[in-house]
Amino acid sequence: MSTKLYSYLFFFFLLSSCSTHKVSKPSSALKPTFNVVEDSLNLVDVSRKRSVPVALYMPKSDKKIKHQKVVIFSHGYYQNRGGSNKAYSYITEKLATEGYFVASIQHELPTDDLIPTSGVPQIVRRPFWERGAENIHFVINELKKTNPDLDFKHTILIGHSNGGDMSILFAHKYPDLVDKVISLDNRRMPFPRVNHPKLYTLRSSDQVADEGVLPTSEEQVKYGITIIKLKNTIHNDMDNNANTAQRKEINDYILKFLE
Repeated sequence: MSTKLYSYLFFFFLLSSCSTHKVSKPSSALKPTFNVVEDSLNLVDVSRKRSVPVALYMPKSDKKIKHQKVVIFSHGYYQNRGGSNKAYSYITEKLATEGYFVASIQHELPTDDLIPTSGVPQIVRRPFWERGAENIHFVINELKKTNPDLDFKHTILIGHSNGGDMSILFAHKYPDLVDKVISLDNRRMPFPRVNHPKLYTLRSSDQVADEGVLPTSEEQVKYGITIIKLKNTIHNDMDNNANTAQRKEINDYILKFLE
């Protein structure tokens, strides 16, 4: 074989190799992360004569974020303590860094009655869940007025404990207004057995849901409901009490479900 022909063949081989080689882009190039802007609203539901404070966590961006999804977060019960809607900032801030518009609702006010500690929870606590579901409904409607470009067709609810019960009740009452619901260890309000909205729950290692709240194995398969057991996280460590490892595990599961 002549030297000239060998050179041509070698050059052709190099071209072929280059055309089929795929260079993996770093994940940051595929999906940027954002700095977080925090704000607060003190909305007033005139029809119910009720103040509804809201903490906002938003991605800071010079450009409009297309198809930006909305997350409505509902805190657990803190005996009407103010600022409860900021007690899960490791979740709400993380979601904002990923491009989500997050509204965390303060459900209880100092003037509200405390939740009863005796009686059948599904009966004595139901009015509090109803109020929470209506808070969520009100905030979504208010955000639609002020932020019409957000993707409300794929609204996401996340709630811990009592806030999880509110979120699950909302899925019963307004299934067409929510796309996905994530319960962080709600224990009382039974899950709707439906294919939509999509339901997902992270369960603590120390608390057990009441009978009938969680779907059976067969129902999980039938309706596509996902249940994840957190072996190293107790119920009361799902807010900002969570340590670094717990925070990462919970956020990783949430973001995976939201993909």
